[in-house]
Amino acid sequence: MSNTFSNKFVADEQSFALLQETMWGPNGIRQSEELTSHFTITKDMKILDLGCGMGLSSLFLAKAFGVTVFATDLFADPTENDERFQSLGIADKIVPMLIDALQPLPFAKRYFDVIFSVGAYNMFGDNEEMLPKLISYVKKGGYIAVAFPGLKYEFGDNVPPEMQPFWKYPDVARCVRGIEWWKELFGKAKGMEIVNVSEMACHDIAWDEYLTSLDPSGGDEFGEDKWTLDMKAAENGKYFNTIQLIAKVI
Repeated sequence: MSNTFSNKFVADEQSFALLQETMWGPNGIRQSEELTSHFTITKDMKILDLGCGMGLSSLFLAKAFGVTVFATDLFADPTENDERFQSLGIADKIVPMLIDALQPLPFAKRYFDVIFSVGAYNMFGDNEEMLPKLISYVKKGGYIAVAFPGLKYEFGDNVPPEMQPFWKYPDVARCVRGIEWWKELFGKAKGMEIVNVSEMACHDIAWDEYLTSLDPSGGDEFGEDKWTLDMKAAENGKYFNTIQLIAKVI
């Protein structure tokens, strides 16, 4: 798999500064490039980017393919995202929106060629209802492509001692699951053919680039940077992966 776009983006001083300021998790540019290597995207497509954060995945889709992107998130300010997209000269390609993925989506059925999500799907898709819901918004022959943090194996009740301080938080225990757990969940969805469910090759470098953006002193507002750095140090490459799912709607 080529990382041409990602490598050029990281190597550019101005782009790297933007990356450092806007990452909410492991480098979404790299994850987006790897995801899109598994299927074909053409310029005339409409793509729904669910959980876009500060817009890195949407930025990639617009710049790499020239597609129309609906950049949606529940927690990111769409006005700030729009201003960022304008500064990058891609605002004409991206529609920024505030959307809760757990609620009915404000779009026509079969409206999108692709539903895309990087770094967020595990927060709202850990249930049997989400994939069938999303499938209804994708044209037949279109794709659902998501990437998110996961585990090499399911912890269950046997959380490793070094990870127990972090697994006491319900959202972590609920959302960070093993790849086999996700394969089983994905396999229950009707109306799609799974193209790929696997660990992402960019996992290590995407994490490394994200960790360099964090404040080890814990000076951020809620101390989340130090918490993340401590968790990753405790994990030490033994348990985490990044899971990707690519499915074709039939």
